[in-house]
Amino acid sequence: MISEIFVVDNSIVMSWCFNDEANDYADRVLDRLAAGAAFVPSIWPLEVVNVLLVAERKKRLETFDCVRFLRFLEQLPITVEYGQGEVRMKELLSLARSNRLSSYDAAYLDLAMRKGVPIATLDNALAKAAKKTGIAILTA
Repeated sequence: MISEIFVVDNSIVMSWCFNDEANDYADRVLDRLAAGAAFVPSIWPLEVVNVLLVAERKKRLETFDCVRFLRFLEQLPITVEYGQGEVRMKELLSLARSNRLSSYDAAYLDLAMRKGVPIATLDNALAKAAKKTGIAILTA
């Protein structure tokens, strides 16, 4: 039974990939997925792949590391919500403007707002915008 649902930002997810970016908060968020589930916006797979590609090009990761990490992500209860960003461009633009966010971060905030769930993030601007809009930061 799922006991907790939240939005997880890519800043959290990618910290699970790199030992030098590991931190207690992200580890506790991962632990919370054992009995919970997370949502991410449709841009998330592109963000994950881009971070992996850049890490490969900079020799931070090998190809097998990327494959292993993608397999790890496939096992997690993370649901990608497709189709909303494409039809909500005006709302995303407004949300990004009013909170001084990138369009990508606005997509995570918009998803948390629509779902009425907390957000897990390491991004300071996104956390500040979440608080401003009444979205709780997932406590771990």
